[in-house]
Amino acid sequence: MAEVATSRTFSATSDQLLVVIDPVARRTDGESVRIAKDVLSAGAAGAKVCLPDDPEEFARALARRGSRRPVVVGDDRALVRAVTLLHRRRELAGCALSLVPVGGAVSLARSLGVPAGAVAAARAVLDGAERRMDLLVDDSDGVVLGTLRIPPVGGVTPVREAADGTGRPWLRTYRSLVRTLVPARPSGTVSVPEGGPARLRVEVDGETLVDLGQPVESVSVMPGAPGRAQVEVRPASVGAEASPLSAEGRTVTVSGAHFRYRADAVVSGPVRTRTWEVREGAWGLVLPTR
Repeated sequence: MAEVATSRTFSATSDQLLVVIDPVARRTDGESVRIAKDVLSAGAAGAKVCLPDDPEEFARALARRGSRRPVVVGDDRALVRAVTLLHRRRELAGCALSLVPVGGAVSLARSLGVPAGAVAAARAVLDGAERRMDLLVDDSDGVVLGTLRIPPVGGVTPVREAADGTGRPWLRTYRSLVRTLVPARPSGTVSVPEGGPARLRVEVDGETLVDLGQPVESVSVMPGAPGRAQVEVRPASVGAEASPLSAEGRTVTVSGAHFRYRADAVVSGPVRTRTWEVREGAWGLVLPTR
C-alpha cells in the first residue's frame, strides 16, 4: 500500500539480526540463499540464522526473536506470511521487517522497492532505512501489502497435495502455509463462477460505486494516497467498451455472489462479502536509502 515517511535508519555494526530462511527458498535457489546468508553474517556481528522446516517453526522463530530485527529470506508468500503473523500478534508497530527476495514469485517485493539480487538486497538490509507503509486489513484479519484483484488473475491456483501425500513434502508446506492465510471455505457445496462477468456490490467509505444490477468484469484495489486505497471497477460491456469506475477511500466492501480474490500472492475465497480497511503506516520495511 502507500508509502509514508521514513522513520529509522540502521547500522550494520550495531544491529542484531534474526535471519529466517524460508524452506521453499532453500529448495528452489540454494545458491542465492547461501550468498544472502554469507553477506548478512559478515556484515552484522552476532546475526542469528534460523532454518525452519515448516510454517509452524517459521512462526515460532518470529515470535521468539526478542530484540533482534527480523530478516526474511524468501519469496512474496514468505513476506506476506511474516507480515500476517506479526499483524496478528499486534507487533507490527514496533518491528522493522527486512526481505531478501529468493524464489520465483518476487513481483510484490520489486513493487515495494526491494532490490533484485541476493547481494544488493542483503546490503540494503544492513545499511537501509525503514519506511512505514499502509496496510490493507480485512474483516478476517487477513492483510494485503500490494494489489487486490477480483477475479484472481495471473494463473494462480490453489496448491493441492497428491492423494497419497508421498514424495512431495513441499506441497504439504505450501498447503499448511495457505491454511494460515486463507479464510476457511463456508460449509456445504458452493458453486463459484471461475470467469466472466460477476454481479457484485462495491462500496467505498459506505458509498456504492457499483451495484448488483451492473455486471462487472473486474475489481482492483490499489495503493492510493497515504491512508487511502484506489478502487477501480471495470463494468461488463456489450459492444462499446464501458468506462471504468473509480473512487478513493479508507474502507472497501465487496458483496454479492460468491467470489474469489487474489491478495498479493495468495488466492482466497470463495466468500460472499469482505470488507478491507486501510491502516496508515501500519508496517515497516527496510529499503535502500535514496
